[in-house]
Amino acid sequence: MTDTTLDTAAPDSAPAASDAVSAPGVSETVQLSNGLSCELPADSPLAKLLKSQRTWVGPSAQERLRILRDAKSIAIVGASPNSTRSSYFVGTYLLQSSDYRVYFVNPNATEILGQKAYPDLASLPEVPDIVDVFRKGSDIPSVVDDVLAVGAKTIWVQLGIWNQEAAEYGESKGLTVVMDRCLKVEHARFHGGLHLLGFDTGVITARKAVR
Repeated sequence: MTDTTLDTAAPDSAPAASDAVSAPGVSETVQLSNGLSCELPADSPLAKLLKSQRTWVGPSAQERLRILRDAKSIAIVGASPNSTRSSYFVGTYLLQSSDYRVYFVNPNATEILGQKAYPDLASLPEVPDIVDVFRKGSDIPSVVDDVLAVGAKTIWVQLGIWNQEAAEYGESKGLTVVMDRCLKVEHARFHGGLHLLGFDTGVITARKAVR
């Protein structure tokens, strides 16, 4: 789930292959999606295509469950006061269906869902365990820097948003990075609302979700 305004801007597509012209006959190692690699002429169409594919792999389902269970607080960067935006839905869900302390970060808003909105992560009253991000792909590197600056441990980039270089950079700095996944869907999936593959389980319960 992603928004399409500044605070929840439409995600960029997967990173494009470099436009640099390689010298004829020069070969390079290209990593495949299965983790293997091969040598190809650097200027070949296949090499350029493979370089554009996603090769970064984030935390497993079990690791994502642990992240959500261990967390006590979540900051939503790019939160919107607009009730039609995805970030608003996620914020509503977290406030109603979890015990997380939820903070909304948007420099252009003063209040979201009846709670104070903060201009940036540095203004929050605590360091959040998870920073959930609704920003376009090209903004993710700067958000990673902000997350590192405040000392948060996990950045969770919402469904449809992808920046592989930012993910690799964040991990190299010790961050746990989840990308292109909806935190609301993942939380519901792990707590009975959805089957592991994302389907509705049909389970009906009045019990508040267990974190």
